[in-house]
Amino acid sequence: MQTIRRLETSAGNLYKEKIIRGFCHLYSGQEACAVGMKAAMRDVDNIISAYRVHGWTYLMGVSPLGVLAELTGRQSGCAKGKGGSMHMYSPNFYGGNGIVGAQVPLGAGVAFACKYKGNGGMCLALYGDGAANQGQVFEAYNMAYLWKLPVIFVCENNNYGMGTSAERASCNTDYYTRGDVLPGIWVDGMDVLAVRSATEFAIDYVNKNGPIVLETNTYRYSGHSMSDPGTSYRTREEIQEVRQKRDPITSFKELCIELGLLTADEIKAIDTKVRKEVDAATAQAKADAELPLSGLWTDVYSQCLEPKIRNCVEYNIKHVQQNKGVNH
Repeated sequence: MQTIRRLETSAGNLYKEKIIRGFCHLYSGQEACAVGMKAAMRDVDNIISAYRVHGWTYLMGVSPLGVLAELTGRQSGCAKGKGGSMHMYSPNFYGGNGIVGAQVPLGAGVAFACKYKGNGGMCLALYGDGAANQGQVFEAYNMAYLWKLPVIFVCENNNYGMGTSAERASCNTDYYTRGDVLPGIWVDGMDVLAVRSATEFAIDYVNKNGPIVLETNTYRYSGHSMSDPGTSYRTREEIQEVRQKRDPITSFKELCIELGLLTADEIKAIDTKVRKEVDAATAQAKADAELPLSGLWTDVYSQCLEPKIRNCVEYNIKHVQQNKGVNH
């Protein structure tokens, strides 16, 4: 969780320095959701999410440099700088998706592939409260139930869809109850251990019975994206109160000390190690080479087309594949 928090802090600073351009959605405050779910996932399981995915990319095996360099558009990024903030990938991680709610039916498709292959895997399809009213979400519920697909529909309810509170956008904000015949469970998304337990239960359920809805009630500290100050539709006092009373990292640190699992000095040592690692990755993400212009038309397809891809530029260019399209 601490590494994700540091990564997002660094990403925010790089954006303010105008080294990161375009969209940038931070996960600060929601770390317990990702870490808890990942702790429960098995090697055969898969994840697909929306566009707040820097932390998930790290958890799914990409180094801090791979995340930050992708944000800065460098060749050492996990997608060689071509994907940016919303389009990061790694094995079993079907990435961020920029269209609100569109990843949910894709997650059902990943679950269908698991069932078709018979590999015992499942898929967590993540979406936010802002996407919960999308028609395609309910269509995915219906199809997943009919076909008994091994999918967990995870609503990360951080209480605000862009600048609109959940209460203003949804007639029913108990998102775990909105699956019709699909069962649902609610969990405190600021408690990493509770999220892990709920996910373990959900994985066991879907592999025996079919789809389920899981709502994690969480909170984002930053705005919807870096272009949103996040204070026009909520008060600074509200944000500060959550930080003081419900912060997932602080709460877990206190629990570890209370149970005698770690000392305060050991926790400080972990924090120092994380800070140094992320700082080093940040420096390298600034210094590494950008993709050359010739790289813009490489790795378009997993299988190279022969002899040419037409209409890329004014003349035809022979398509080449440099190497694997994703660094991991």
